[in-house]
Amino acid sequence: MAATLCMKLLPKQGWLPLTQSVRHGSKAVTRHRKPMHFIKQKLMAVTEYIPPPRPVPPGAYPSQKKRVEEKSPLFLIKKRDVQKVFQDCKMIAVAQNSACNAEDMMLLRHRLYKHGITVRFFPNEVVRSFLNNGIYSNMAPLFIGPTVLIVSAEPKVKEMLKILRASPQITLLGACIENTLLSANGVQSYSKLPSMITAQGELVSGLTMMTSHTAAMLQRHPTHLSALLQQYIKQESTDAGTEEAPKAEEAT
Repeated sequence: MAATLCMKLLPKQGWLPLTQSVRHGSKAVTRHRKPMHFIKQKLMAVTEYIPPPRPVPPGAYPSQKKRVEEKSPLFLIKKRDVQKVFQDCKMIAVAQNSACNAEDMMLLRHRLYKHGITVRFFPNEVVRSFLNNGIYSNMAPLFIGPTVLIVSAEPKVKEMLKILRASPQITLLGACIENTLLSANGVQSYSKLPSMITAQGELVSGLTMMTSHTAAMLQRHPTHLSALLQQYIKQESTDAGTEEAPKAEEAT
């Protein structure tokens, strides 16, 4: 019986009481890290250890020397052709080719050829290679995308603009006329100028008019003086005649 009472009073193995007291600690942080003084921060930044750069093993990176690429013979031939065009032609216009088909291009070339104007095709790389080292370097920005050269030995701007108006696929970007770089608006203004023969005629007529006016001005003073002297002589002769008439009447 005693064993039975002991078994009832003693807790069983693994038995937990119905209520347990759990102790919770304080959540407040009582130890804060003290901020470093700004002078010490500066000192630490100045005295910070900077490790030296690691040496680069030879052959890890490609060589910094510029590689000179040899141009192909075809490239040199085309560059020579571009140089000849700029030397022989006084009008070199740059136009953008906006998907112009072969038939329209052939018709355009035929219309321009009637006025002594030709269309030349050169790769932009070749043209820029020639322009970058010469006096025409300002034309290099015009050669972007599909472009064509419209050239002629004499500046025939009016005929070129008249034909290009009928071809909307070809847009004029600029031109070099008689060693003068012009924009598209500048080419329009140049086309409104009179021809060389007309300008020479106007110049000669202006100079002739100025010389004739100068000669008239130089002859005006002697002529005017002689006219005044003749008028004075006439007046003197008439006055002398009137004075002699009354004297004759008195004598009679």
